[in-house]
Formats: sequence, structure tokens, C-alpha cells
Amino acid sequence: MLTLDFITTTTNMSRRLPKNVMTLERFMLRAEVLKLYKQMLRLVRKIPDQNQRQQLQNFIRQDFELNKSIEDEQAIRMNLMRGKNSMKELERTVNLAQ
Repeated sequence: MLTLDFITTTTNMSRRLPKNVMTLERFMLRAEVLKLYKQMLRLVRKIPDQNQRQQLQNFIRQDFELNKSIEDEQAIRMNLMRGKNSMKELERTVNLAQ
């Protein structure tokens, strides 16, 4: 049985949390976006031409930087799917170039 002290303590604890605490869903999306970002940069390392490699790295960084302020989870999911499709295309291109 819950006591009044437990309920009061729990309520007070939730008031102490910062207002910008991420939800679990948002945290999972963030982890997925970071994973995609790292995978893309790792893949670009396989490009033999240093100039092309640098240009692609800059493009990837700029694209992620431009979209980092998106707050809507649906928009984040949509961009994540678009990024995964771009990753597949980039993989095919890099594999053909080797």
C-alpha cells in the first residue's frame, strides 16, 4: 500500500526534473539518428579520393546540422527514413567505386 509520504515525495521529485527532459521515445530516436550519422561518416572513409571524401563529410555534417533543431517526432522519423535511404544509396555508390 502506498503511503502519503511516498506520493508526496514522488510528486516533489517530478517537480525537480528539468522541463526539457527527453522522453524515452525521443531518446531512442536521438540514438538512432546518431547511429546513422556515425555510419555515414564511416562509410565515407572508404572513398579513395580525399577531395570527394572531404566534400561528402562536409555535406553530411551540414545536413545533420541543419536538421538538429527539429522538435516534431514525426518529422524526425521521416528524416530518419530519408537518411537511411540515402545511406543505402551511398553504400551502393561507394561499393561501385571500389
